[in-house]
Amino acid sequence: MRIDKYLWAIRVFKTRADAVDACRGSRIKIDGQSVKPSREVRQGDTIVVRKGAVCHEYLVLMPVDRRQPAKDVPLYVRDVTPAEELKKLALPAETVVIYRKKGTGRPTKKERRQLDEIMDING
Repeated sequence: MRIDKYLWAIRVFKTRADAVDACRGSRIKIDGQSVKPSREVRQGDTIVVRKGAVCHEYLVLMPVDRRQPAKDVPLYVRDVTPAEELKKLALPAETVVIYRKKGTGRPTKKERRQLDEIMDING
């Protein structure tokens, strides 16, 4: 079973092309080594998938080549992602939230400049 097809089948990636891109971009590792999309997956392998700042870890319970319904995925893979990696998902991104009254429409040019100053986009 190919790693790209496996990751697609267990719904880690939406398409096989996304899984192939992740493999080619060195975002997929098996037992600590970057893998090519054609790497074979075996029962007991630990797959590390880096998505953004979070590294998800999966333990292969059984290789499968067809896309599985979401309810059946736990039969084929176990998520063993460490808790400290999952905490990264819960951290809010540093953002500036600006509230506008409902119904006031789009900001004017003057208001956009003020927003840019606050957010320090152009400065």
